[in-house]
Amino acid sequence: MYKLYSLLLLQQIQFVEDKQEFSRFPTKAGRRSLSRSISQSSTDSYSSAASYTDSSDDETSPRDKIQVNSKGTNDFCVKNIKHAEFGRREIEIAEQDMSALISLRKRAQGEKPLAGAKIVGCTHITAQTAVLIETLVALGAQCRWTACNIYSTQNEVAAALSEIGVAVFAWKGESEDDFWWCINKCINMEGWQPNMILDDGGDLTHWVYKKYPNGFKKIRGIVEESVTGVHRWLYQLSKAGKLCVPAMNVNDSVTKQKFDNLYCCRESILDGLKRTTDVMFGGKQVVVCGYGEVGKGCTAALKAMGSIVYVTEIDPICSLQACMDGFRVVKLNEVIRQVDIIITCTGNKNVVTRDQLDRMKNGSIVCNMGHSNTEIDVASLRTPELTWERVRSQVDHVIWPDGKRVILLAEFVCILMIVYCASFLQQALALIELYNAPEGRYKQDVYLLPKKMDEYVASLHLSTFDAHLTELSDEQAKYLGLNKNGPFKPNYYRYTFPC
Repeated sequence: MYKLYSLLLLQQIQFVEDKQEFSRFPTKAGRRSLSRSISQSSTDSYSSAASYTDSSDDETSPRDKIQVNSKGTNDFCVKNIKHAEFGRREIEIAEQDMSALISLRKRAQGEKPLAGAKIVGCTHITAQTAVLIETLVALGAQCRWTACNIYSTQNEVAAALSEIGVAVFAWKGESEDDFWWCINKCINMEGWQPNMILDDGGDLTHWVYKKYPNGFKKIRGIVEESVTGVHRWLYQLSKAGKLCVPAMNVNDSVTKQKFDNLYCCRESILDGLKRTTDVMFGGKQVVVCGYGEVGKGCTAALKAMGSIVYVTEIDPICSLQACMDGFRVVKLNEVIRQVDIIITCTGNKNVVTRDQLDRMKNGSIVCNMGHSNTEIDVASLRTPELTWERVRSQVDHVIWPDGKRVILLAEFVCILMIVYCASFLQQALALIELYNAPEGRYKQDVYLLPKKMDEYVASLHLSTFDAHLTELSDEQAKYLGLNKNGPFKPNYYRYTFPC
């Protein structure tokens, strides 16, 4: 028996050696095929944010394609309209976790509070966002949409929206030129003048303000959901006296800060890193730059996975919070040579410089969870002595002359994968209020959402977790000043005040 076992073992070893010898020098085509299969198997696994079309062999730019939906219209530009059926399935799944928005849709679609509204939007295009867009359409709005992030678009969801008549101009992996082209296509359509803007990051607002100043003056309201858009554009325009339309700051509402910024990013950071790098978090040394709500979500998730987490923060209150939560607050230069992962989430500029990237160790991962792509000095890496190697979608290796590799995710654009629906209801209500508000209710200023509206949104969202909380109680309705059983009236924001 022992001899038989030894013989079988020797045959097995010989087989492995033969197999290794066979694959040691693959052909050029074989190397391409192997690399492609590895890349696809790593990125095509199913999730709510994965794109069915990631594995498409069609490298033709959507701008060069002529596509028509089943209704015979071609007012859209997406990766592949034929994948609309897959996108519809993902939207239907997303609706199950968005009962609050569906409740608003059912309650208000009879009154059509957005009838006549022409909304141009620039947000992440995911299954969850599609539920918001379809809700706006059900409430009477005409919508044209583009993506605020060149990597987060779910191609099949964009196709599903285009199939039902929403003019979508977006696909995953756009170039910077494609990004601005898509924004312009959304706005510049003969015979169609937008009167409402829903923005995430301020790029759409900036483009309309700069390129179409006369059209900007005809906008009835702007709804902005990101800290970047609020502070980079709306507040700056307001202070300069150039904001000629009222705007709603959804970002600073409690449900947006706590749900989208904290809880959503707490899951997105793990999802994004796992999907792109397959990294194991246990024992890894990670530095999170910024301890706002996004930073709090990221650090909590990484700590729970067994990572050693450091925090950099210039705000003394946020620094104290990080200390009280058990994290060591450091300067980036103190730990730059030893950390395995750097995550930026400050919304600031040049948080990680070229000098610091030069000192990182081999195999380090760098990514951004803030909205803007300015947090890491990526431009300084576009030099002759450094080699860029695309490993898979959204993953690049930057190779130094000594052979050191640093892994860059999404070229420092936000790697957000999961978009929570808490703020979607607020965005819909803000659009309804601004569109229906009588002349003079809102001045040319930026407005915050009142605490009561946050509580109303939170109450509706409780139904996602507990079915018996679907309807507001009489006490809740009385406290919020709402007519629980009466007809839908777009006056939820009568408590709104300018910031």
